[in-house]
Amino acid sequence: MASSTADGEDDEPVQEIRLVDDGEWWVATDVETGAASQGETRAEALENLDEAVALHRGEIGRPPADDELRGMGIDPEKNTTGSQEPPDVLD
Repeated sequence: MASSTADGEDDEPVQEIRLVDDGEWWVATDVETGAASQGETRAEALENLDEAVALHRGEIGRPPADDELRGMGIDPEKNTTGSQEPPDVLD
């Protein structure tokens, strides 16, 4: 299932979301960003997707502080990725 919203006179889609029911979970994917999430219901999957897209776009969230990284066992001084994306992150 796909859903699009139209904007303006030309009715071009500005957002396309794909919803798939795999029998156990609903999986929602934002086509533009590639962000995906899931939920036990359609509404839950879409709500979770809203948050995932906002995180992807930098509209919410923040980078972890050094003390938070240390709490997870990561030494910020030895972090080799710096401001670069890790190699396993897709664009």
